[in-house]
Amino acid sequence: MKGIVKGLGLTFKTMLQKKVTYAYPDVPLELPDRFRGIQHFDPEKCIVCNQCARICPTECITLTGKKNPDPESKMKLVIDTYDINFEICILCDLCTEVCPTEAIVMTNNFELSTYSRDDLFKNMEWLHQNNTNVRKENNAATPKGGAKKDAG
Repeated sequence: MKGIVKGLGLTFKTMLQKKVTYAYPDVPLELPDRFRGIQHFDPEKCIVCNQCARICPTECITLTGKKNPDPESKMKLVIDTYDINFEICILCDLCTEVCPTEAIVMTNNFELSTYSRDDLFKNMEWLHQNNTNVRKENNAATPKGGAKKDAG
């Protein structure tokens, strides 16, 4: 009998507290600033250095380049393909950390649910269009040359 009274007391006490559930599909979640979501890719900034593909622990990034047809251009290579396999991507943020031009940045998007695994292979065009909810730190304009701003 004592256990039932304790259980009911706890139940009544928690009924009066603020609810902790979210109306998720209807109301978007407030995510922290450093949340690691799906990447956004800007092909115009990419110099085809291949550092993102080399550092990826799951080897889910495929990056290819070809010779620049314009001989007067400073860039020796231009990007041909950039694909990410989100079936094995762990969203570790390493690819964005090593990118010298910030061509790839993380967003707060996280919804990749699909009925087919083939839909988890994303190409350069899809990643370029994924520009909503880019992290606040990446929204700030970067100086010419793609160098990061000083923190102090």
